[in-house]
Amino acid sequence: MIGRIPVLDVSPLVDAGRRPVKAVSGESFQVTATVFREGHDAVAANAVLMDPGGRAGPWTPMAELAPGTDRWGAEVTPTGEGRWTYFVEAWSDPVATWRHAAGIKIPAGIDTDLVLEEGAALHERAAAGVPKRDGREAVLAVVDALRDTARHAADRLAAALAPEAVAALARHPLRDLVSASRPLPLLVERERALYGSWYELFPRSEGAIVKKGEPPVSGTFRTAAERLPAVAAMGFDVVYLPPVHPIGTTHRKGANNSLDPTAEDVGVPWAIGSAEGGHDAIHPDLGTIEDFDHFVERARTLRMEVALDFALQCSPDHPWVTKHPEWFHHRPDGSIAYAENPPKKYQDIYPIAFDSDLRGLVRETTRVLKYWMSHGVRIFRVDNPHTKPVLFWEKVIGAINRTDPDVIFLAEAFTRPAMMRTLGAVGFQQSYTYFTWRTTKRELTEYLTELSGESAAYMRPNFFVNTPDILHSYLQEGGRPAFETRAVLAATMSPSWGVYAGYELCENTPAEPGGEEYLDSEKYQLRPRDWEAAEREGRTIAPLITTLNRIRRRHPALRQLRDIHFHHTDNDAVLAYSKRSGTDIVLVVVNLDP
Repeated sequence: MIGRIPVLDVSPLVDAGRRPVKAVSGESFQVTATVFREGHDAVAANAVLMDPGGRAGPWTPMAELAPGTDRWGAEVTPTGEGRWTYFVEAWSDPVATWRHAAGIKIPAGIDTDLVLEEGAALHERAAAGVPKRDGREAVLAVVDALRDTARHAADRLAAALAPEAVAALARHPLRDLVSASRPLPLLVERERALYGSWYELFPRSEGAIVKKGEPPVSGTFRTAAERLPAVAAMGFDVVYLPPVHPIGTTHRKGANNSLDPTAEDVGVPWAIGSAEGGHDAIHPDLGTIEDFDHFVERARTLRMEVALDFALQCSPDHPWVTKHPEWFHHRPDGSIAYAENPPKKYQDIYPIAFDSDLRGLVRETTRVLKYWMSHGVRIFRVDNPHTKPVLFWEKVIGAINRTDPDVIFLAEAFTRPAMMRTLGAVGFQQSYTYFTWRTTKRELTEYLTELSGESAAYMRPNFFVNTPDILHSYLQEGGRPAFETRAVLAATMSPSWGVYAGYELCENTPAEPGGEEYLDSEKYQLRPRDWEAAEREGRTIAPLITTLNRIRRRHPALRQLRDIHFHHTDNDAVLAYSKRSGTDIVLVVVNLDP
């Protein structure tokens, strides 16, 4: 039902208000609404935040965004985590109505005494709502002036516009016919849900020994922990690990995705499960669960969090294949269909079938996630969530976040926009994006305008500059300058960004021309790197990455998503934009041509 003063089209709004708008504590966002009334009387509006305890914060005055549009807006800032609500109040503003009329009638000598008395009565009524210590006396002084017949009418009107009185009534207005929109849900999460610098590494490569003619020796959680101080020194907040579970041997892939592996090939970490266990087990080559705990604790002492890959799929050797055959697609010949993403084929991976036992899969997934949460993991990067039912993720994330609202889920969903947005709306705190494939001035401008607009209310981007799967042609062809450009763009355009190990060394050799796979990809083999030699020989852009992360920490403008402005440049190779948070402004100028 429309209120006495109509309040329509409140924004932001997710799924018609059935799902919450998202923010993090301390993040400002704009609330807008259409507000108007019949006739010519003045209206005003304010936005109200209600905290999780149902307490209303100081309401925020709204202003008309453009004269004559009836569209009002205000910036609001939730100050703590939890489930908030927000709404818009509109009201008739009798004092503003009187000021407008008096400004016309008094100079024209129309109903002078009556108009002044009406003003006095209004200000007398208004003064009752102004605290004594916040301007009441200034408003009462207006009442006296308006009734002072010894003064000229113009002087009496001028007294009503005294700055002290006007300011007091701006803080404590006289509100008639107050009408409110319906309360809308607002989910306020911890800052890491919006802001962070991510670094992806394969523990098995850190400290690995690979010598020609000798069996490769895997790195462990203990050797990988030795790499953490260098990662922390570059300013990263999150260390992301691919799956750390036992890897199947059936149809195991060899180097460079070969279908003819040798006995020494270590397999793909996403081919999860063997006789040694499944999603709640550690690959024996990496160590024990105690070694994993040591890695997590070492990261914590360096002020970093560990994010763990959660890939809901199995190798043919996973215990689920025999214990829960109903969780898989069985073909007419009795075999189980392996995963495909044409033209890519994953013969070593079985996808999950959800419709035979959705409840059981939700229960088991929740159990597995809680196991890793009990070992210090509060961030999960979810592999290919778009190949699973949205309903499934809504149930799983809802179950986890009801008891542990600090747990964050990142959707690795390079897919159609509708799916990506819906995954964000149903619970994923972050999402991968199309950033990798946006390289021109126009593409970047349009994409960032989209991400910082309406979708920012429910989908938070994480700009990864590369992944083990994606080596874009821009990096292949542009060399070190291209790597530097993309790092600057990602780190300054998005509050969350990430790199996969080796990016700082500008590794850019593809497996084949025109493809995005790395040659000698770390997905299929151990890939130890000589970090010290790279630094000694100047083959690393780690100093630039360190500087970018230091700037991000110093500037609140770079820790927010919703305020980005693009500026004109004459050259299509030059992109200029600024981000603002309060008084903090960062201007970025980037040459897009390597």
